Amino acid sequence: MASSITFRALLRTRTWTPCSARNAGSPQYSHTLFVAGPQRHALFSTSSHSYYAKPASKKGAPVEEKAILGRPSNNLKIGILGVPNIGKSTFFNALTNSSVPAENFPFCTIDPSEARVVVPDERFDWLAEHYKPEKETPAYLTVIDIAGLVRGAAQGEGLGNAFLSHVRSVDALFHLCRGFEDPGVMHVDGSVDAVRDLETIHYELLLRDIDWLQKIHQEYKVVAGRLGTGSSGSPVEKKKRDDFPAIEKALAWVEQGNDIRTGDWTNKEIEVINSQYLLTAKPMIYLVNISEQDYLNLAKTPNAVIQKIQDWIDQHHPGDLLIPFSGSFENQLSLFNDSPEDKQTVLEDASQQVGSPIVSALPEIIIKGREALSLQQFFTAGPGEVRAWTTRKNTLAPQAAGVIHTDFERGFIMAEVMKMNDLKGLGSEAAVKAAGRYYSKGKDYPVEDGDVVYFKFNVTNTKKK
Repeated sequence: MASSITFRALLRTRTWTPCSARNAGSPQYSHTLFVAGPQRHALFSTSSHSYYAKPASKKGAPVEEKAILGRPSNNLKIGILGVPNIGKSTFFNALTNSSVPAENFPFCTIDPSEARVVVPDERFDWLAEHYKPEKETPAYLTVIDIAGLVRGAAQGEGLGNAFLSHVRSVDALFHLCRGFEDPGVMHVDGSVDAVRDLETIHYELLLRDIDWLQKIHQEYKVVAGRLGTGSSGSPVEKKKRDDFPAIEKALAWVEQGNDIRTGDWTNKEIEVINSQYLLTAKPMIYLVNISEQDYLNLAKTPNAVIQKIQDWIDQHHPGDLLIPFSGSFENQLSLFNDSPEDKQTVLEDASQQVGSPIVSALPEIIIKGREALSLQQFFTAGPGEVRAWTTRKNTLAPQAAGVIHTDFERGFIMAEVMKMNDLKGLGSEAAVKAAGRYYSKGKDYPVEDGDVVYFKFNVTNTKKK
């Protein structure tokens, strides 16, 4: 049997506020319009572009939108990170319905495993029920199971450089730690101590960033000293000179024991930092794997291990999210993935046994992982297909259209937008239009999470003579 509850008493989240959208007037066109909607178009490969809105200032002049640390892509991955033998592969299997080996010895996982998991979304479910389409395509989160890290990895211990390169390749991290005692499951350090394990991971990631930045700093410093403020030098050398102050600031920050993601950076500095793929720049969500019994009793019995971890997070990484779960419980619950009714029965039985509601923690973990990547989704909906499309937050309408097809971005005319609350509340597209809540948006509109969108575009194919 397996499950997990949404444990909110100890969770302290950082609120991400998307920028407010600017209304754009409805432009008039006399030529043919091609309307993009799932009932009218085929599926295409996605665009990797990511552009961000520049909201208007009070005086009407555009102001710079704060840049995001990380790759500017709509196709981002989150990795599962931790020391060996803490339940990473068990968690990965339950989360993604996979069958990666999970054995009682260090480095059972060597090569990373990758899988996609559906992002739970009641809005998508409502649209599918409302339109009853021929095809349903939800949003997905790509998850990577990374081999366990040990003390000294930055100097080559364990899987060393190979492990750290795997961390570098993902865009955010589920930092998993062990909060259960089981004499049958060995620990690489001989005893269970979640805070010690957290500090081990933090130290190794930080050490690798320091080592990397020291090398880059020395290289850029030589170039900057040679070029000075003159106009000589190749474009590559000039860029190194111009980037040197940001590298110097980042190095000083990590040498003080700080993660890059906690610093205060300008957009120019973020651009430079993003080019270095630093490990401590990645968003992180902390997960604590506790026993099934401890998990089922969370609502009634405070957990000392969870509180100890939360205290450490509050001291070293305030605002970061901690989610408790039970790998054992989730793994057993995953056996019923093909039978939602049986899974619900298991959860109801567990709830009756402990006298409090029990739910799986996995949906919340998936959703929070997606939020950590600064991803959002908009929908196209109709009788042909209901589909969720993934973009970075604050992506402008033309680039959101480009996620569907590059022609939609190239020939963008307008986006026709409905808000989910309006569609659900009023009951139909016709009612939304009649209420004056069906909006025409231009190229400066930042598509918002949950928008139902139809794109109008026009592309003229010019044949070569």
